[in-house]
Amino acid sequence: MKRSFYPIVCSLFLLSSVLSSCGDEGERPALSIPTSYDASGYSASTPVQQAVLAQLAALTTEMQKGRRGETVAQGSLVSLYRAGNPNLEAVTTAYYNGRLLGTGGWFDELAKSSGGTVYTPGIPQGEGGTLGGYFFDENGLEMEQMVEKGLFGAALYNHATTLLSTQMTSENVDQLLAIYGATPAFSNSSSSNVASDVRDRFMANYAARRDKNDGNGLYTQTKTAFLKLQAATKAGQGYEMEKDEAIADIKLLWEKANAATIINYCHTTISRLSATNPSANDIGAALHAYSEAVGFLHGWRTIPQGNKRITDNQIDALLVLLNAPHNAVPTSYKYVTDPVNELPKLSQVINQLQTLYQFSAQDIEDFKKNWVSEQGR
Repeated sequence: MKRSFYPIVCSLFLLSSVLSSCGDEGERPALSIPTSYDASGYSASTPVQQAVLAQLAALTTEMQKGRRGETVAQGSLVSLYRAGNPNLEAVTTAYYNGRLLGTGGWFDELAKSSGGTVYTPGIPQGEGGTLGGYFFDENGLEMEQMVEKGLFGAALYNHATTLLSTQMTSENVDQLLAIYGATPAFSNSSSSNVASDVRDRFMANYAARRDKNDGNGLYTQTKTAFLKLQAATKAGQGYEMEKDEAIADIKLLWEKANAATIINYCHTTISRLSATNPSANDIGAALHAYSEAVGFLHGWRTIPQGNKRITDNQIDALLVLLNAPHNAVPTSYKYVTDPVNELPKLSQVINQLQTLYQFSAQDIEDFKKNWVSEQGR
């Protein structure tokens, strides 16, 4: 007896439809990324981060009294560092806390170099003093920068790493943006041309300085990554890949902005100390710029390797070139007393950072400038 072909065809059609509908269920729309950051929850989410930033600003203000020849007390610095809950000490790497606190720590050295004694670069003697509007320890290193700029990495970026994960919430994204130093406005400027409540500060300020505002710079790329991260976080389950991509981009761009700023300050130091018969102001400004470079670099030491490209061994090697090894007395003054032999080390620092972060030759040239000032934005 012949069987009808019709039921077989119908069964195959139904099976095909079921399999097709199951495949459709696994698909999801492409992530929609807005052109602006949703600021609706920013203020409510970020009181801790704003308090930490305010604490660092207050600490810096206290340290800068030494520039005017005033005596700065170690106890006052430690009190400001530990004020609040949480406080700077709580979010800083154990390594950097060890460099700042206690007898012989950088707070102690800063206090000793304050008080108005004039600093003359040369064979170390005394406790240091002021030169060209800044003040240095006896070795020619500016402790203020070792504290402030070092904490950009050791405290602020270190705190940021505790927020980063595939499970991070929209509140965490706001907190990450705040500790970076930007606002939902993404002004790409810290100048008086923008309202004070939306000016970029801390690392965001330096990323803006390194950005030509042509749509391709470090600050602009970081903004794009934050928009993607916020959108992926809001979209929820199924967008973990986009979330991870945005997190990876933010980490690397933050680190690149830090490296680009080190390069900028190496350029400045070379330029000022290569001049014929530099003035006291030139020398002070050069050692200040140099010390910023050392601080920006040193603060990333012991940040967990999974959160940075540079290794601690590479940091240590660069610190040696900078005459400020992590495990020995610095000889920063040599850039002033023997510039012919010492300044080429700063060019080596620039070259090694260029290779590590794959900066182009044009990038290295562009990093010489503060683009916020250049463009008056």
